[in-house]
Amino acid sequence: MSYPDPTYFGNGDALARYRPATTPPDLPLPGGSASYLATGATTDGRFGLYRWDMGQEPAGAQPHFHRTISESFFVVSGTVQLFNGSTWLEGRPGDFLHVPEGGLHGFRNESGEPASLLILFAPGAPREAYFEALVELAEGRWTPSHDELREFMEKHDNIYV
Repeated sequence: MSYPDPTYFGNGDALARYRPATTPPDLPLPGGSASYLATGATTDGRFGLYRWDMGQEPAGAQPHFHRTISESFFVVSGTVQLFNGSTWLEGRPGDFLHVPEGGLHGFRNESGEPASLLILFAPGAPREAYFEALVELAEGRWTPSHDELREFMEKHDNIYV
């Protein structure tokens, strides 16, 4: 394995993006929130990094897979159940799970306490519209038919099993 071909040929520029921890979340969730730390749009499609803060109510994603993106999870706080394709594992702060394309996975907070994850997608697909529609669905502001929901999931590369 070697480094990729260079994409920058200058002498160094001030290109960093800083996001203070005090920045309000980008997406309120039922019982939590999501912060768009680095989207595919801001990383030229290289990756997307999101902080997923869950309240004490049960929440998460059932087993599914992606055809075009990998997904990684890093437990920041609390206890989060992580599905590795064959079993649910109890993830604690500092635990990490990487799932390549096609790998079954899921996550959920059933601890009764708040929990927080960093979720990394590579490459950086436009996940924001997917997350925002899930909130609309959970809040009853969007009520798709079965076919519309299946089409939406496929469009956003979420294949539930």
